[in-house]
Amino acid sequence: MDSPIVLVAGLAAIYAALAVLAVITLKSRRTVPLDRRRPQTKDSVSALSKMTDGAVGAINKSLQGRQLRLLTADKFEQAGLKIRAADFLLICGASFFAFGLVGFILGGLGIGLVTAVFAPLILLVWLNMTAARRQSKFADQLPDMLTMIAGSMRAGHSLLRAVDGAADESEAPMGEELRRVVNETRIGRDLVESLLDAAGRMKSQDFLWVAQAIETQRDVGGNLAELLENVNETILDRAKLSRQVKALSAEGRMSAGVLVALPIFMLIVICFMNPSYAATFFTTVPGWIMLAAVAVMLGVGTFWLSRIIKPKF
Repeated sequence: MDSPIVLVAGLAAIYAALAVLAVITLKSRRTVPLDRRRPQTKDSVSALSKMTDGAVGAINKSLQGRQLRLLTADKFEQAGLKIRAADFLLICGASFFAFGLVGFILGGLGIGLVTAVFAPLILLVWLNMTAARRQSKFADQLPDMLTMIAGSMRAGHSLLRAVDGAADESEAPMGEELRRVVNETRIGRDLVESLLDAAGRMKSQDFLWVAQAIETQRDVGGNLAELLENVNETILDRAKLSRQVKALSAEGRMSAGVLVALPIFMLIVICFMNPSYAATFFTTVPGWIMLAAVAVMLGVGTFWLSRIIKPKF
């Protein structure tokens, strides 16, 4: 751990990662592709790109025909990310080694193992939080979208034209999902099937009711604009009840977050304030047993608290 070679290698890896991140972030999105500027010139692929593409291809081949429980394909669509599961797994693997190396340099083998394990977990939590925020925003935009569609149909437009107009007027993610529905319908897919697919993709029960209402109106007839307004009133009442439930359970959710985060926070504080005392947990067999027992109990407690603070209605 005290070798200067390891320190130099770790710092070089960190600076290289920061440089790559800066290049990717600051690269202009308006750059004209090389095949348009020089049609006769072939794109030169770097060794890093070839290695990355090869790794992604190998991961895709190993994942072919398999369904991951914690990392489904719909999760990336819910989060609005244009990446595949193989890309995300490659990022998790890179963060595992990078953060493990940083933790090893800063605090030794124990801290390196902890940071290496927590890096992919943080990425997975971020993915779930991003998907949850996008789904919540989608649900908040639904009443306004239904109002626009009902108004357009009362003005004499067809359902597809009303959905197209709502897609133009709505912001993401509602506008993106409706635009996808319109594009699928224009290439020959049934409108109701596209709406049902969008509801399943966004895990939205309210949007599923809208698609089922349109499907029912096709079978039995009636005033679709009035039907959508009635569905909109039901969705608004349900959203009001949901906000009341969240307000009543806010204290429980806050307490659950504190109880789950406090042991992890205290372990990190002890590692920095008294490294010799914390080394017992990472360098001895009883310490590893205690950490494993804490992880199991913390996992069980987190699952139990999550079931308590999420009432179903």
